[in-house]
Amino acid sequence: MQLSIIVPTFNEAPNVAELIRRVTAAADGIDAEVIFVDDSTDDTPDVIRAVAASASLPVRLIHRSSRAGGLGGAVVEGFALAESDTCIVIDGDLQHPPEEIPVLYERFARGDVDVVIASRYVGGGTSTGLADRTRVLVSKAATALTRAMFPIRLREVTDPMTGYFIVDRRAIDAATLKPRGFKILLEILARKNLRIAEVPFEFAGRHAGESKASMRQGLHFVAQLTALRFGKMSLFAVIGGLGAVVNLGILWVLTGMGVDYIIAAVIAAETTIIGNFLLLERFVFHDMRAAASGGWLRFAKSFTFNNAEALIRIPVMALMVESWHISAVLATALTLVVAFFVRFVFHSLVVYAPRKAGVEESRARKFVDELDAQAMAPGEL
Repeated sequence: MQLSIIVPTFNEAPNVAELIRRVTAAADGIDAEVIFVDDSTDDTPDVIRAVAASASLPVRLIHRSSRAGGLGGAVVEGFALAESDTCIVIDGDLQHPPEEIPVLYERFARGDVDVVIASRYVGGGTSTGLADRTRVLVSKAATALTRAMFPIRLREVTDPMTGYFIVDRRAIDAATLKPRGFKILLEILARKNLRIAEVPFEFAGRHAGESKASMRQGLHFVAQLTALRFGKMSLFAVIGGLGAVVNLGILWVLTGMGVDYIIAAVIAAETTIIGNFLLLERFVFHDMRAAASGGWLRFAKSFTFNNAEALIRIPVMALMVESWHISAVLATALTLVVAFFVRFVFHSLVVYAPRKAGVEESRARKFVDELDAQAMAPGEL
């Protein structure tokens, strides 16, 4: 098998037949297969099976129930199941013209690169398929931000946000990939130095169906970008910083309304404790939840610890206000900085600790290893 064409899909039933027709024509003369990794809730799997029965190319379907990692996770599963080490990733909505497959394959076949990217922004490429000017602006802003955060890794890449590329899967360290959402190419490029080439393509409009772009996907992208660039500990800090801002805002509003600063601090603390836990579950420790204790128990551990920490922190804050004559807002800010490090250690090693212990080792060694792994994974520093 010369080429495996991986198509991650989510509710793309109207596009399947046309996609296979055009992929088959484009891949003429190439020993290729098509792998649909499908997370759909509609009849897309049935349509794929029906089309596969009469297709001249081998067509395989993997229908996932977990949808782990979103479309990016689907691509990683496709890499693992591919018959060929040479894999093309292409969207199922036909915004990535299949006619570019031989162009990508020919450039890759020269053997001097690990990945060839179909770019909307290199000479000759266009992004006309984006729905409106707002989508164009958002796409270009996200691309600029991404390149700015990875100036070395992405110095030769004009379109790190594209989902259309060909890669040698042997060049990827699959164990390091933490797919989240749909920007799998960014995940691949940020994890490892690869030899890269780009070819232009015209980003088309959808053949059928509706776009999956949403505010939720945007939040996934921000979380992914932060985790890639700074690591889990810094993503924890971002959420902690957001919680601190909310905490200070609540404190400022309540004290401005005449509420005693101690009562205001308690209200602010309880609100941000709950909010931070929900964000940590979703964006920081999502990859550790399956092996950890149940959700309510995790919440109980986090809530109890943070309240215990607050019972210590708030009197310290009061002492700073009463004895050192520091403003309540500044005293809260200083104590929250110290609390951040304590919270990270507790959540990494207690709240999200695996249910089953591994090989016995000294507690000190285990503590150091676990803390180091959580603080440094998975970022690039």
